[in-house]
Formats: sequence, structure tokens, C-alpha cells
Amino acid sequence: MVFGHEKRQELKAKEHCVYRLHYHLIFVTKYRRPCLDQAMLAAFQAIADRLCVQWRCQLLECNGEPDHVHLLVETEPTTPLTKLINNLKTVSSRLLRRDYDAHLARHYRKPVLWSPSYCLISCGGAPLEIIKHYIQNQAGAD
Repeated sequence: MVFGHEKRQELKAKEHCVYRLHYHLIFVTKYRRPCLDQAMLAAFQAIADRLCVQWRCQLLECNGEPDHVHLLVETEPTTPLTKLINNLKTVSSRLLRRDYDAHLARHYRKPVLWSPSYCLISCGGAPLEIIKHYIQNQAGAD
């Protein structure tokens, strides 16, 4: 499918489906405290990259600021997103708290790092208006 783009979107195939799934994830620190430094962001990226490989996903981009991180992840259709997100947050929190305990103790009295909430946005492909227009203009099977 092209949807009016100059370049054809490269799709992946698996058994009985063709797909291309990208998600923008945002994790925020508990109470939005600015506790992440550059070393912690680099460690988080390494942890997230390793976990994505284990989940048969690909971490395409990762960056952040002192109070949040952004990830761009490509997944397969069978990836259970909520389980992936929970695993990313749980494991990264545990490992970052282990390795940066003294630093994080200045920000938190309890063993916490991430807010329980997160932001998940699907992305990539054609804009929704173009897809709607494409679907609306399909010839009906009479």
C-alpha cells in the first residue's frame, strides 16, 4: 500500500500477515522528579535495547530528560504491548535503582522510579485522513 507517499512503505511478513508496527512510548518518573542523569539515561537505553531483543522487538530510538524517557519501538503483531511495557518499566526500575541507589535516594525514600502511568502512541505509515480517504474510495463489491 502506498497511500500517496512517494516511497513505498516497507512491510514485514509473518506467517499469514503483513505488518509494520511502531510505537512511541513515554515513561515519566514518579512525581515527575528530575532524577535521571546522562549516565542513567544511557543505562536505561542499554536495558531497554536488551529487553526489546528478548521480546523480539527493536528499539529504534531512545532518549530522555531528567523526568521522563521516550522510546520508539518496532514490534511484531503478536507482541503483548502491556506486558512488554510492564517488563520494560519493572526491569529498568529494578536495575537502575540497584546501580544508582545513592543518587536516587536523594529523590525517593521508597524504592520507586517510574510513575505507574505511561503514554503509548502508535506511529508510522500514512496520516489518518489519507487512510480514511483511501478506505472511503474503495469500490464496493456488488
